[in-house]
Amino acid sequence: MIDMTFTEAERAYLRTQPLGRLATIGPTGAPQNLPVTYHLNTDTIDIGGPNLGASQKVRNIAADARVSFVVDDMADEPVGPGGQTGRGLEIRGDAELLVVEKPSLAGFSNDLIRIHPRRIVAWNIDGPGGNSRNLAASKRDQLT
Repeated sequence: MIDMTFTEAERAYLRTQPLGRLATIGPTGAPQNLPVTYHLNTDTIDIGGPNLGASQKVRNIAADARVSFVVDDMADEPVGPGGQTGRGLEIRGDAELLVVEKPSLAGFSNDLIRIHPRRIVAWNIDGPGGNSRNLAASKRDQLT
């Protein structure tokens, strides 16, 4: 599985944020969006939780692995065009369900959701304004 890669600025930003929101596709096709803690690997995101394996988000991912994960905040100083203070990332991709040997945090189960990015939308992270990349463009760039 080839993953989209984060820029160094995106990795640095993700390391400073404690919370994101994971959107999955529910059984009726409606989105389910919940706040979650996460861990950044080099180019994947891991999400854990207490009794995660019994959660609706895991059932949703088992049926449809497509997810969207958003991490955003408000900066203290203007960082974007026109004095914008909002910055963040939306990571769209495929989720993989894993069982790990050791939970990521005390009180978490051994179940884990790993997000493999396919599209990254960043705003005011690598500089003012938006930046959007997807895996197809990334693969094309690698071939040229």
